[in-house]
Amino acid sequence: MDLFLSPLELAVLTGRKVKSKQVDALRRMGIAFFVNAAGKPVVTRSAVEGGKDIVVRTSWQPKALAK
Repeated sequence: MDLFLSPLELAVLTGRKVKSKQVDALRRMGIAFFVNAAGKPVVTRSAVEGGKDIVVRTSWQPKALAK
């Protein structure tokens, strides 16, 4: 099995064929992805199936502003 979703799998997941619309759909779904040099979204299989490869980065916030 491949490390990344195929273009067909990505289209089925997002319900979109246009890459900008796929990016919008992935953002709304909260699925981790990156955009390659061709401007196409790339999704790891573990981001969809679950796994330990997903790293969520949170921005730093001072304790005075944290609730």
